[in-house]
Amino acid sequence: MQLLHRFHCDISGIEPPERFNNPFYYSPHRLCVVAADEVRAFLLSDEAVAADAVKGKMMGVLVVRDSAGELGYLAAFSGLLAGCNRVDGFVPPVFDFLSPTGYFKMEEQEISAINTRINDIKESEAYRNALLEVEQIKESAAVALDALSAEYAANKEQRRERRAVGGLTAEVEHAMTRQSQFEKAELKRRRKAWNSTIAEKEALLAVYDEDISSLADERKRRSFALQRWLFKQFKVLNARGEERCLLDIFTEKTGCMPPAGAGECAAPKLLQYAFSNSLEPLCMAEFWLGDSPAGEVRRDGCFYGSCKSKCEPILSHMLQGLDVEENALEKGEDITSLEVLFEDNALIAVNKPSGVLSVPGIVGGTSVQQWLRDARHCNDIYVVHRLDMATSGVLVAAKSMEIYKEMQRLFASREMRKEYIALLDGIPSKGEGVIELPLSPDYENRPRQKVDKVAGKDAVTRYRVLRTVEQGGGECALVLFEPLTGRTHQLRVHAAHKCGLDTPIIGDALYSKVADRLMLHAASLEFIHPLSGEKVKITAGVPF
Repeated sequence: MQLLHRFHCDISGIEPPERFNNPFYYSPHRLCVVAADEVRAFLLSDEAVAADAVKGKMMGVLVVRDSAGELGYLAAFSGLLAGCNRVDGFVPPVFDFLSPTGYFKMEEQEISAINTRINDIKESEAYRNALLEVEQIKESAAVALDALSAEYAANKEQRRERRAVGGLTAEVEHAMTRQSQFEKAELKRRRKAWNSTIAEKEALLAVYDEDISSLADERKRRSFALQRWLFKQFKVLNARGEERCLLDIFTEKTGCMPPAGAGECAAPKLLQYAFSNSLEPLCMAEFWLGDSPAGEVRRDGCFYGSCKSKCEPILSHMLQGLDVEENALEKGEDITSLEVLFEDNALIAVNKPSGVLSVPGIVGGTSVQQWLRDARHCNDIYVVHRLDMATSGVLVAAKSMEIYKEMQRLFASREMRKEYIALLDGIPSKGEGVIELPLSPDYENRPRQKVDKVAGKDAVTRYRVLRTVEQGGGECALVLFEPLTGRTHQLRVHAAHKCGLDTPIIGDALYSKVADRLMLHAASLEFIHPLSGEKVKITAGVPF
């Protein structure tokens, strides 16, 4: 089947982009949206493939220009689709390691055979008997020695009582001393005898354990070697025609081996096919199809940035030679002025705009903390808490380290009352309530967070729908959020996750769709002043 697809609908009125979009932060170009719709329709027309895809799959499209100047698009999926890495209509993998007669599968079978040998030993009657004998002899030794120790302890107590009464002859005293010496020596002899018997049984078991350990070491060595071999075979091109393997790319960028699954995402597949077939990449987009994973926020039909842990090092090579837009998530805006909401000799609070950093970070732009220090000509100003770069609203700073620590304590002890206003992309099913979904970092997709009911930290949010408003031809909810805990992206995940409100905040590029801004605003902060002891409430007008 042809892999370069021509658009079915008329795209003559759509101008291609001037620059290639940043794959980690973008609003999908109209050509990508059209291509994604066509891929979705094509995919769902095949019942067998669709049945697997709707369980949840990241798809990708790459709009390209061929040597004749005609536009078309490529389609790809991340990982496997219906258990295969090759599906009609989708670009092939960068490296097909699933070939049944290839080195990877053959070596994988050898490693699996080692697992079988280990399991055979552990499940064998001889090994189980040897293990049981060691356990039984240890238990018997413990029981016998405990009984003997108790007997000798009772004898010792009797001797102590007789001595306390007094009137013992020299012969009796001598006999008691000899009895004490005998019992101490006998306990040592019995313990030594038992230990010798245990050692004999353990020696028999050790023969099996040594075989298991040797096989486990061989499995580890061969698995590591196979992974290195595999990532050397994953060789990716860039727009300059330069080729590098994933092992070299990750070693240089991260100092580590590539993570499992590196090179199998949609984005590297799409670019690799384009570069290998003299197709000019114009724009790319990845979208989610089907159900969301249990912990992550993935919404059917929404476009997402490429994953960070697997794709960022790879794409940093593959995009070389293309004119790529900057990642807006990695560039904070500069500050010319800030609205001061509250100030005394201890604290200063400002209305932070969306797109501005709270404190200096790895991205550019002026932070609120640095602006305050420059504006007040004082380096002893410390932002007490943080708002996401995309979030606007009340931000408080302390004018000394002592006040900073006390304010930190108030936040840590939950003595701060925080209220946020958000505009949601729809109407929640309930008008008010409490959301309790524990959160942990999504290490493969930083800075995203995920719901993690095993290792996540408690995250609790109270909410209330204030009113509905018209937005973009549909109804949206203006919601008051009161976070009772302070986890990273708490409100954003609690709004978007299917077990939360299942209604994301408008403009949430990480968990939903890109817009002009994230419609989340820290509207008020209420606390007891660390010096005066009076209640202070600081508010900032909602800008949307």
